Formats: sequence, structure tokens, C-alpha cells
Amino acid sequence: MPCDVAVRCSRLSKYYPIYRQPSDRLRQWLWGARRQYYREFWAVRDLSLEIKRGEVVGVLGKNGSGKSTLLQMICGCVTPSSGEIVTQGRIAALLELGSGFNPEFSGLENVHLNATILGLSRREIEQRLDEILAFADIGEFIHQPVKSYSSGMAMRLAFAVAATIDPDILIVDEALAVGDIQFQAKCFRHFNQLIARGTTIIFVTHSTEQVVRHCSKAFLMAAGSIVESGDPRVVVNHYLDRMLGPKGITEPKAIDQSVGGAITASVTPVAIQQQMIPFEQQAGYNPSEYRWGNRLAVIQAFHLSPVGKTEHQTHFTTGDQLSLSFSVDFLQACQRPIFGLTLKTVDGVTVYGNNSRDCSRASTFTAVRAGTTAIVTLELSLWLAHGDYLLSLGVATDETGEVIPLDRRYDAIHMVLSNPHRSAGLAELQMNYRLEVVNQSTLPRIINE
Repeated sequence: MPCDVAVRCSRLSKYYPIYRQPSDRLRQWLWGARRQYYREFWAVRDLSLEIKRGEVVGVLGKNGSGKSTLLQMICGCVTPSSGEIVTQGRIAALLELGSGFNPEFSGLENVHLNATILGLSRREIEQRLDEILAFADIGEFIHQPVKSYSSGMAMRLAFAVAATIDPDILIVDEALAVGDIQFQAKCFRHFNQLIARGTTIIFVTHSTEQVVRHCSKAFLMAAGSIVESGDPRVVVNHYLDRMLGPKGITEPKAIDQSVGGAITASVTPVAIQQQMIPFEQQAGYNPSEYRWGNRLAVIQAFHLSPVGKTEHQTHFTTGDQLSLSFSVDFLQACQRPIFGLTLKTVDGVTVYGNNSRDCSRASTFTAVRAGTTAIVTLELSLWLAHGDYLLSLGVATDETGEVIPLDRRYDAIHMVLSNPHRSAGLAELQMNYRLEVVNQSTLPRIINE
């Protein structure tokens, strides 16, 4: 295998026998290969992938898609049914809470046990022991049996061992969200240090922002196979589509003319309505948007301007009041429509998100007829730092207590913000400065002897 490759899986498969009843296990043992008393459940099937040294890879997918089984096979905890796995370098894995710990051993004894399994000599363990214990920060509990630990304490110790041995490959299965907020912050700081050192990291998470922010590559798994790989933002959008989107686009055969209550009345100024042109023709449209939904309602056009003005623009100044208007064509009557917005940085960090159902204490819905065009206007205060931002728009329905996406246009609008003040971070919090000089004669006199 080339030296720049950390992990390579070739036609990898893993199945588990599922027995209908316990006695079938005995029958299978007696008959051997001559008869089969079980059905095969393929957790992973015919999967191939390659991960380069120094890559940070996120693995996404619904529960049961084979993510954890894949990681277990890569780190050697599970034997594949067929296929081949080749890895290069020392592997450290965080697969489950306290995975690999002996519950009867003390925390200190488990540190020595796990570090030895990971390939450290006794001398190396002693050299790193203080660092491991300081990172775990569980105090005198280090001398108590692990069976007495809380889940957070067990993960603290497991992460401390795995992360501080300088692994070539770190595998993390939904473990970074465990523990209190201070330990999570410590984990992510160390996580970033490992990335800077060129450690290959493979982690499973349901946090799409972690994938977009940290990963250089992402895999999307379904039914034990990789259905998509590549740019994290693209893969995340397709993952959200699978998780939240409809099973397929269903176009209505005929317009449903039933009356669902009052028709949405447009309060948008006529001058703005006249400037609302289709997305693809409007300044600020991002052709790399990701769009999904069943399209029983369609977001057609948008308009950006400061509140009180009508001319469309995409450049604003920190502190401006933004007015965003967009039109929605309803092909079917909708009793409880929801209109939403999300503001993100260009690297995928969500700055703000809200919708018409949740933006006020009293949730209100205005029903619309089929064939209606609704004009939605949202207003925001742009107390943000200088930079480029992407706006996502969406319309959904809450007919049965479950939110059903009708049309969602992710990262559809590109907006630029200028901040006349020098500051760091995403938000502009308008810090004030005050200095009070105390009369020096009132200070205690310090005598150096």
C-alpha cells in the first residue's frame, strides 16, 4: 500500500446470523454447513474506501446503516466476513463508553492496560502517565474500580488514554459529545491539535456542523454501503435530505382547491414585489445551492434590502436591519405552513436559524389555498462580523404534528457584510471601553527588602 494511505478497505463485508429461536443455534451447531437455520443480516456489504494520511473523515448515516460496524472492523475489534482491511500506523479507538476497560480494575490499572494494548511500553506509559491523568481530571477516582464510574468519567479516562498517546489513526464513534461542557471544550481543543499534527481521524457523528467544520472528506452510508463520498458540505446536505426530506418528489395531479382558512395576505410594498425576480436571475443567487422537498409549495423569488428601503442589494453593514422577502407558490392547500431561514458562514457554521412558528411566543399559522402565491417578509438585525454569509430559505407544513419539508433551498443566497470596527469572531457585541485611573497615593506602599 502507498505510504500516503492510512486506511484501505477492499470489498469489505460483515454479516451476523439472526436466529428465529434459541434452539436454532443448537440445530446449526449439530448440522454445521449442511443446513442453515438462520438468516443473514449484512451490517456492511461490499464496501471499499481509501483514506489518506492526515485526512479528517466524517462518517454519516442513519442508525443501523453500518457506521459503527465499519469502525470496529478498521480498528480490529470485529473480524470481517469477507474482504480486506489494510492500515498503517498506531490506531487508537473510542468506540463505546469505557470500551476495553475491565470494570473490576481501577482507573489507573486500566490506563496501563489500554496503553499497553495500544502499543506503548512500560517506560512510555510512565512518561505519559501524568499527562493522561491531568487530561482525564477525575481526581482520586483514578484509584477506584471503573464499575463505580459514571458514563462521563469513563469517557474522560478513555479519551485521555486514546488522545494522548499520539496515535497515527484516531477512530471516534459518537464520543465527543459525552461529558460536561468543560471537558467537551478540552476534547475539541485537543482534537484540533491532533488535526494540526497530521493525525488521520475517522469519526462518526450526527453533528453535521462538526463534519463541515473539521472534516476534509465525508462518507454517507446506507444499508451497509457507502452511497456517497466527497466534499463534506455536499455530503451533509444529502444526509439531511435522507434524514428529513420526503421519500420522493410527488407532484400533484391536479390543484387542490379546498379552502384551508384565510389566504395569506401580502404586506410587502409593491415596489419590492416588482423587484422580486426568479432566484436564478437575481443578484446574490448561489448556483451551488442544495434544494430538496416534495415541491407541493415552491420558493420562486427573493429580494434583499435594508428595512425601509426598496432597492435590492447583497452588501450590508454591521448593524443594518435586513429585510428579506421571498415568494412561495402553493400547488396544494396548506393549513399550517411554516416559513424558515438559516444564516451560515461559508464554512458551514450556523450563525442563526428561526422560523415563523417559533419566532414568537404564540405560535400562529395562516392557512393558504391552492394556487396562492404567498409573499413572506423576514427582518433581522445584522450584528455580525465582517465576512461572507449564506442564507437558506425553507417552507414546510405541520399538518399532523410532523414537519414535512415542501421546498428547502440551502445556501441559496450569498450576502456580504462589512464591519467598520475591528473585532474577532462571528458576532458584533458592541464592546464599550472605560478606564478609571486610581489615585496612586491611595495605593498600599510595597517595600522590597
